Amino acid sequence: MSEEPPKAKYALPPRAKLRRQSFQIVWLVPILAAVIACYLGYRTIMERGPLLTLTFTNAEGLVAGQTQVKYKAVALGTVESIDLAKDNSHVIVKVRMNHVGKRFLNSHARFWVERPRLNFSDISGFETIVSGAYITVDPGKPGGHYQDDFTGLEQPPGVRSDEPGRTYTLTAYNLGSVGSGTPIFYRDVVVGEVLGYNIGNGLGPIRINIFIRAPFDNLVRKDSRFWNSSGIAFGIRGGVLQVQLQSLQALFAGGISFNLPYSARSELPSSSGAKFRLYASQQQAEASAYNTQIQVISYVTSDVSGLTPGAPVNALGIQVGNVTSTELIINPSTGKAKVRVTMQLQPERISALKKSGKTTDYIALFQRFVDNGMRVEIGTGNYVTGQKVINLVTQPHAKPAKVTVEGDAIVLPFAKGGVDRIVQNAEDITSKVDQIPFQKIGTNLNKLLLTANGTLGGKETHQLILQLSSTLEAINSTLKSLQIGFGQDSDFQRNLGQFFQQVTATLQSLQALTTYLNQHPQSIIFGRNGP
Repeated sequence: MSEEPPKAKYALPPRAKLRRQSFQIVWLVPILAAVIACYLGYRTIMERGPLLTLTFTNAEGLVAGQTQVKYKAVALGTVESIDLAKDNSHVIVKVRMNHVGKRFLNSHARFWVERPRLNFSDISGFETIVSGAYITVDPGKPGGHYQDDFTGLEQPPGVRSDEPGRTYTLTAYNLGSVGSGTPIFYRDVVVGEVLGYNIGNGLGPIRINIFIRAPFDNLVRKDSRFWNSSGIAFGIRGGVLQVQLQSLQALFAGGISFNLPYSARSELPSSSGAKFRLYASQQQAEASAYNTQIQVISYVTSDVSGLTPGAPVNALGIQVGNVTSTELIINPSTGKAKVRVTMQLQPERISALKKSGKTTDYIALFQRFVDNGMRVEIGTGNYVTGQKVINLVTQPHAKPAKVTVEGDAIVLPFAKGGVDRIVQNAEDITSKVDQIPFQKIGTNLNKLLLTANGTLGGKETHQLILQLSSTLEAINSTLKSLQIGFGQDSDFQRNLGQFFQQVTATLQSLQALTTYLNQHPQSIIFGRNGP
């Protein structure tokens, strides 16, 4: 029987066990991307603020997805869309605010578009030429309620909520060159600006809102005076042409100035919202600082063209008041016309009136002035513009007049003066010249000339001329004879020369005798040969 081959003695390898890896590193990339996406989504959701709706008249410079809302150069949101309103009257801008901009959405906030602005009262926004327009916001005062729908401003507000200062109200009947943005000056320094004005129903004064920045708002006191300093003021004082100009800015954009009287330095600063009157000029503002005003009336019978309210009332060249109104008055029964000129005099300008306290004292005092010849007359204050002024002058030979009272006003007598007096004198001279009988004088003179012509052309005159000619010839012959008898070569002249020579010799002999006697006085007794 056959034998089986021997079996090799080899050990069987253990059974392999398959193990699957629980995580592959390649999955880190999508997982990390998912985490980042979730984080970004969460951050976007968390930073995503409310949707703001703004209304503007136009969307100039605004671009959806680019234009930002900024406050102090910090981005608060981005414009998402720009649409027209249904009635096409304005545009609606949707802005997605961030979490920082959310706290700016309150009822006190104000929004406007910052664009390049170039005018006489506002030069700003030039940085937007490169960066583009953007929407800016003023948060306003704290305490407003939440609001996400606003009507944007067309112009930047004059006052920001974070700018310290006070607001005041001025009243005036004419604006002149004053408008929003008009600067306000104190001693030629810009300290504020006009915020706006309200004309109301058009029947009362205009209300002008102004803002004075700190610390200059402390200079506004109860007795401060505001006046319109716009444009250029021309005047002639002391024979010199004077030009007053606040600044170039005030020339083109208008201006308002105010002062702090010395008497008001001890007063407390006026509170915000205080009201003041806006005067037309600095002169009117200074005149209003006087506490006591005396109303004076004078009835003028000469031309008052150029005499306007505010014109000065002068005494000896010094202003003591100003004109408040002029009114034409006609008497129907006589047909005569006159102008009622009303003036305000300030007693503080006159030392004598400072001491008077009652109206009766003023009447008695003015009566003494009138008794001394004081009269009201119209003078020319500016020969370039034709402006007239009231002068209180003294006329030495003025007729007696009586000071009267009309209501609360004192009536002073009027007298023509200056150019009016010259014209009146010229009219008097012309009237007297017209009374001279020039025609009769001419007729008599013509008769005189005819008589003289007849007399000179007659025979008697001819004979008289012949006789006069003969007489002249005889006189000429006589003069020639005298020339021959007494001329330079005549015997008379030679004899006269010899006579003067003899007289000279005699005088010389007398002079020698006198000299000898002075030296030898004894010779008178003893002779020349005496002792």
